[in-house]
Amino acid sequence: MYGTHGDSVKTRQVSVDTHDVGEILAVYFADNELSIDEDKLMLAVDLIRFFSAPPGLDLALQVKDDNGVFILPLDFQNFQKICDVEVFYATLEDKPRMALSCMSAAVHKVLLIQSENKLEDRAKINIRLHNYPESTIALKNLKAAYIDKLVSVRGTVVKASTVRPLVIQMSFECTKCKSNIPRIFTEGKFSPPMICTLHGCKSRTFTPIRSSAQKIDFQKIRLQELQKSEDHEEGRMPRTVECELSEDLVDACIPGDVVTVTGIIRVINNYMDIGGGKSKSKSQGFYYLYLEAVSVRNSKSQSTTEDLQDSNANARATELADLFSFSPRDLEFIVKFSEEYGSDTFRQIVQSICPSIYGHEFVKGDPGLGKSQLLQAAAAISPRGIYVCGNATTKAGLTVAVMKDSMTSDYAFEAGAMVLADSGLCCIDEFDKMSAEHQALLEAMEQQCVSVAKAGLVASLSARTSVLAAANPVGGHYNRAKTVNENLKMSAPLLSRFDLVFILLDKPDELLDKRVSDHIMMSKPAAEILQKFYLQLRDHNTSADSTPITARQLESLVRLAEARARLDLREEITAQDALDVVEIMKESLYDKYVDEHGFVDFGRSGGMSKQKEAKRFLSALNKQSELQQKDSFSISEIYSLADRIGLRVPDIDTFVDNLNTAGYLLKKGPKTYQVLSSSYSRSQPSRSRV
Repeated sequence: MYGTHGDSVKTRQVSVDTHDVGEILAVYFADNELSIDEDKLMLAVDLIRFFSAPPGLDLALQVKDDNGVFILPLDFQNFQKICDVEVFYATLEDKPRMALSCMSAAVHKVLLIQSENKLEDRAKINIRLHNYPESTIALKNLKAAYIDKLVSVRGTVVKASTVRPLVIQMSFECTKCKSNIPRIFTEGKFSPPMICTLHGCKSRTFTPIRSSAQKIDFQKIRLQELQKSEDHEEGRMPRTVECELSEDLVDACIPGDVVTVTGIIRVINNYMDIGGGKSKSKSQGFYYLYLEAVSVRNSKSQSTTEDLQDSNANARATELADLFSFSPRDLEFIVKFSEEYGSDTFRQIVQSICPSIYGHEFVKGDPGLGKSQLLQAAAAISPRGIYVCGNATTKAGLTVAVMKDSMTSDYAFEAGAMVLADSGLCCIDEFDKMSAEHQALLEAMEQQCVSVAKAGLVASLSARTSVLAAANPVGGHYNRAKTVNENLKMSAPLLSRFDLVFILLDKPDELLDKRVSDHIMMSKPAAEILQKFYLQLRDHNTSADSTPITARQLESLVRLAEARARLDLREEITAQDALDVVEIMKESLYDKYVDEHGFVDFGRSGGMSKQKEAKRFLSALNKQSELQQKDSFSISEIYSLADRIGLRVPDIDTFVDNLNTAGYLLKKGPKTYQVLSSSYSRSQPSRSRV
């Protein structure tokens, strides 16, 4: 920080020397020194007068040294209340770069006067303007009219490049007359001198003096618009914009973060031009928009309490508020809603979710109306809801992809659905159509993060995401004679990661009219009820090949109780609350474990149906393996053995596939299976490759 608040600070009005101001302006407009016109000079003088006395002086003294980069964070709403330099606001709207550079020069001049020492050589002060609601626009409105204007956009970071040095100035040596010619690279475009104009040399050959290069940190990010239900447009891709971050702004965000970027819209003929690349495009009339960032506000790290109080004066400023914080308007609505409906809050919320679907109070949804409708409604009401369809989703699209940057040839992360929905909800439709991608979800659902090791990049991204998935049974309809795994072709480890599994069938509605009183802090009676129910599940779950009832199910009960408590704005869980959660879990377990006769069988969550027939067939197969001294059988031999023992199964091929999935048979080739449970197979030495 420069200066201190006290007697040592001079508060007198300083006389402004226009010559000194011109010298400082030449530093900030070094790429065009001859353009230090009267307008820039007068604007800088007016701003110097403002920053020379309180409250402007107090603001100027807040300049920070961030590892050699001098920055001044500037809240525009607060600045507007104390500064009456109207010409600055007009210039900020028409020529934002000029306005911000003049302000930087003014603060620079005031600090030189107040601290009575000079800043570091070649030092510049960067104004980081934020909380500018008048400039907030949606990405879909980012068009040619905003070129060279100051705008604020909000979105999700889907890609972030590596931080690289960008040369902004370098000297070149003429190979003929040995003169040094300094060159400033405007907007990062590498432009060596074309001809030596000193002493009539006219040489066209130059050698760069690399030791004279002035470099700054440079990073590119790609911002994708936030999907809102009211702005949803069918049949179009989410809009994105490239943003350039420099100096202290680099590494301000990672893929998946929700950020508000304030910056100046720039155009370039081809994005390869940045950093010295050569344009290969023949369409020289086409230009690309990108955003030169002035400030980046990350919703994860910023403190929004004061921002919210200021932004409520303007309705549009609420767009800048943190996505996961409450504004006074939200609090007012919650209080009124709670007073109006009281203990009936839960029913009102349930009926408000996807109101076009009737029935199924435990699970709203019906095969006739479609589960997709429920998923889209859930994604729409979630603060960060992502809806994807399984048959058009890849593993990288779900987790994270590593893409090669065409400009720098570096690799960068591109966030997938699970990372973009961090601290939100990811809805996956047609879950059964993406069996190859199921393994990618195991870590994300269990550890709440996505680890990636590709192309030499090893990292872990946050994926604190709730997953709501919908799947269809294999045969087109749910067969009660089969387990959930067999109906969905889903592995037991993945199925166990879902807290609740509901089977949506066309059956009579089972409505439970109840009043709920849930609390976050669990009372002793509530804990006893949940513990008793959990122990009952453990006692009934004795089958070795079924999905085990572990502490994960107990954690599910606690999570459900806490989530239920938040609906009624309570702070303690009572016995009635625990009973409600137990009822919901029982309904889920009934659908999950009931057999074709209506009896509850806890062995049905995993393993295979027709257990007796499977054991009888495997026993016969083991005996055949010992007699023939082999452990591999063709499908015709399996058919003949099934006929010989009178195997009672509807479809032998499906039966063999289930044995293969369960790990009793191993498919060794076309129509050949190896018996893994035979004593002959276990007695053979393990085959090793030489």
